[in-house]
Amino acid sequence: MISRNEALPSMTQSRVQLTPCKLLYTSTKSTMPVHYIRGLVCLLAICASACGLPTLVAQNGGPVPTHRDLPYDDANQAQRMDVYLVDAPKEPVPVMIHFHGGGWRAGTKDRVPAWLLDGVSQGRWSVASVEYRFTDVKPHPAQVNDCLRSIQFVRQHAEEWKIDPKRVGVTGGSAGGHLSLWVALHDDVADPNATNPVEKQSSRVACAVSFAGPTDWSLLSQITHTHPAYRQLIGYDPKTPAGEMDEAKKKDVSPISFVSNDDPPIMQVHGDKDDIVPIEHAHKMNEKLQALKVRTELVVVPGGNHGVSGAAPAVSPAASKFVQEIFSLPAK
Repeated sequence: MISRNEALPSMTQSRVQLTPCKLLYTSTKSTMPVHYIRGLVCLLAICASACGLPTLVAQNGGPVPTHRDLPYDDANQAQRMDVYLVDAPKEPVPVMIHFHGGGWRAGTKDRVPAWLLDGVSQGRWSVASVEYRFTDVKPHPAQVNDCLRSIQFVRQHAEEWKIDPKRVGVTGGSAGGHLSLWVALHDDVADPNATNPVEKQSSRVACAVSFAGPTDWSLLSQITHTHPAYRQLIGYDPKTPAGEMDEAKKKDVSPISFVSNDDPPIMQVHGDKDDIVPIEHAHKMNEKLQALKVRTELVVVPGGNHGVSGAAPAVSPAASKFVQEIFSLPAK
């Protein structure tokens, strides 16, 4: 068994640690072979991240929410979102829906990565930042159900907000990365017979970007995961041995369980020194997507720890480029 002993109090607490400006970029598109590309990352951005400088622009003169604390459901007060709309677009624009990290038990929708808000400022896409129920309120599947509902809610308001309902993407870091992958890979939950118009909307998305998100709870039996959040998410005490947890619960919480050949393009950004969410999570997901010929891109950050989940400027350019490429495709 591989040991990962340096658990942190929070899944989103550590800063990015990078070796010299280099990313290992693995891309698979449809049936094309895997490509390995080495590219430079902006040194200034890396230094800013390493020094802990702000990576959020809303607090520094960037866009502010057009709609704040907008309820997308009424089961719990946590079911709120902030919506950052592109100012007066001529045509409907794409939207990125952001799920924050925090071990499914903490965090806030107020912290939106700079690359997303830059897209709003530049008129590329609107953003919805979602709050969801934490595990101290209710365990899985409450969190993914909230995220699915938030996607449907955004689509319900697409015409009003001048959003293209066919160009909806999701992203997040750590727990938010897990939620993004889960909803992106899960089947559509739209109910055409529902009386609630939100529930009639599709929950499918055009792409997903995960920063250091866990993908496969079966790895808890193969690699030591000391962070309590993995077990708390499915209703277990943090000290519960992996072998004593219900296999069906571990399967249902794992995004990798829902991979199929009709899934949208997926990007994962992960540090190879992450001791909170071991990089094996990203590799396993990437391999399964490749096997089913789903477009998948894995960006490995050499020396990066779990701070990669913060989607700082040092690690987000590839994600921004990926999303722009996906959204530039003609609507079907």
